[in-house]
Amino acid sequence: MLDSRTKIILRELMAARTPVTGSYLAKINQVTARTTREDIKNLSTILEEHGAQIESLMGKGYKLEIKEENLFRHYLKMIANHEEAEVGFVPRTPEERTNYIIKRLLLNEDYTKLEDLADEIYISKSTIQNDIKHVKEILCKYDISLEARPNYGLKVKGDELKLRFCMSEYVFERNDDGGDQLIDFHLASFAQEDLDSISEIIMDQINTHHITLSDIAINNLLVHIAIAYKRIKSGYHVTLYQTDIQDIVKQKEYEVAKEIVEKVEDKFKVTFPETEIAYIAIHLLGTKMISQANESVEQVMDEEILQIVTVALEKIEKEFNLGIKDDQELILGLGLHLKPAVNRYKFGMNIRNPMIEDIKKNYPLAFEAAVIAGIAIGEHTGTNIDENEVGYLALHIGAAIERRKLKSGPKRCLIVCASGFGTAQLIYYKLKTKFGKDLDVLGTTEYYKLKNYNLHEIDFIVSSIPIQDKLPAPVIEVNAILGDNDLKKIEEFVLENKQSVQMYFEQELMFLRKRFQSRDAVIEFLDHKLRQKGLVDDTFLESIYEREKVAPTSFGNLVAVPHPITPKTEKTFLTVCTLEKPIMWQDKPVQFVCLLCVKKNSEEDLQAMYDMLAKVIDNSTIVQKLIKVKSYEEFMNVLIG
Repeated sequence: MLDSRTKIILRELMAARTPVTGSYLAKINQVTARTTREDIKNLSTILEEHGAQIESLMGKGYKLEIKEENLFRHYLKMIANHEEAEVGFVPRTPEERTNYIIKRLLLNEDYTKLEDLADEIYISKSTIQNDIKHVKEILCKYDISLEARPNYGLKVKGDELKLRFCMSEYVFERNDDGGDQLIDFHLASFAQEDLDSISEIIMDQINTHHITLSDIAINNLLVHIAIAYKRIKSGYHVTLYQTDIQDIVKQKEYEVAKEIVEKVEDKFKVTFPETEIAYIAIHLLGTKMISQANESVEQVMDEEILQIVTVALEKIEKEFNLGIKDDQELILGLGLHLKPAVNRYKFGMNIRNPMIEDIKKNYPLAFEAAVIAGIAIGEHTGTNIDENEVGYLALHIGAAIERRKLKSGPKRCLIVCASGFGTAQLIYYKLKTKFGKDLDVLGTTEYYKLKNYNLHEIDFIVSSIPIQDKLPAPVIEVNAILGDNDLKKIEEFVLENKQSVQMYFEQELMFLRKRFQSRDAVIEFLDHKLRQKGLVDDTFLESIYEREKVAPTSFGNLVAVPHPITPKTEKTFLTVCTLEKPIMWQDKPVQFVCLLCVKKNSEEDLQAMYDMLAKVIDNSTIVQKLIKVKSYEEFMNVLIG
């Protein structure tokens, strides 16, 4: 069977639509190019016996060529079966079952009967029918459907490339360290029968008492009870302050926890102390999902929670100017999330977020806003909000950002002109001709009439006269007769396109093909360069390390985007450092470092810049090209090309 390095190479080749370079594969496996060439050669020899081979394309990289689809699929099935046999794996949670079913369907070239699947994983027909609904939802994201044929079963149907990409995700799990498995490794020594008994007790009680828990929350509770049992057998138990216990005992969840514990005690012949019952009650309190249907908004949004949400959103608005602090859906969403979460924060029970890497990679702006929100919430509640919780906050903030995009439509501007109606009209029609539907010109006015307009509903003002007053909307000063330079200035506000991103990169702040051995060496080098140029002060470096403590800014794909925890500079700019060889940044290799500096109290719309960063983070081809360039001009050509 394949070793871990060749599995990674095969997974990357299966997922790629274009050739993958040897240097990229070498960096992912953290080996030399020579070792990678040898690995590819050995892998290709193995694959030739199983209906596929690896083609080497001059100047482009490596590509997987599949000659016999059924033979190759059969080989993938052998790999999957071998791995499962090695660990004696039986899916237990709904998520594990869903992943298992997807893998089975993808690897079976023929129809698969539901009854056979149910027998394999020891579940009822009704349970697997419910799991199939989740399977369909996931496959739909890959444009893959399930074809049902009476008396035969189910079969996957879709474009071969998409099927292959889906296989790369599910046959070879992205997290080889087992991070995507919901069941904790601490449970390895437990008999499956005992785990099932505890799970059944939990499910009976939460159903009887109408408590709704997420799948992850149920698993967390199962893990806790099982480990608590082991600790008690060894003479250890949780310590809580007596006042905390008194608060918890009054809650309905304490009674449910008590009933769960009594049944576990009866089953395993062990006695749980009161503190352990309280700790299980905190799990029930801290992971409870409130249903809007059962409670009014007033009940859900109590005064303390509303205050926490308000503080967090005001902090986000101050730092990022996202225009989302009055979004009622966001306020309600964060309130619903925070009401049960405050219990988790209070007792240090941050839950694992299985989506964290995807959130960081795909929604960097929302994640950074969530970091700020997490700090504000932590200060308000006197707790520490970890990366997993920040990820959950980012989901709500990201949705609000997307809602604002949908509602915002074209940018809105107002023209201020002192030269009379004729000149104002000339500016008006010049802007309409140049920008068309991308710009909504609300009208023209004299300066002294500005107070008659609600400037909070305007994105910017175009003025042919200097305006010294501090206004809610930024002012673009232009000539009465618009020239090319005037139009370029306005274009930066109107169009969030490739050109507008260039303004954040400066030639003197680009350091290419450098040699460093560590994360700290890179950060300190960039801090030194920026201090030399008078762009940052002595607090800048400490603020960057403070941000790294919350969550590492390495996003995978060899990219890191470090930045101070709060804006520290007088302007917004990006400082780039590419490396000859990758360094380890927390737990990920990094070769492309983009130090992000946002202007203090900025009112700029930075969405275009964050979209560009997200595009780089997500595209290994662009990253590979950027780390090879040797000049500013080459860099910009790759970035906007």
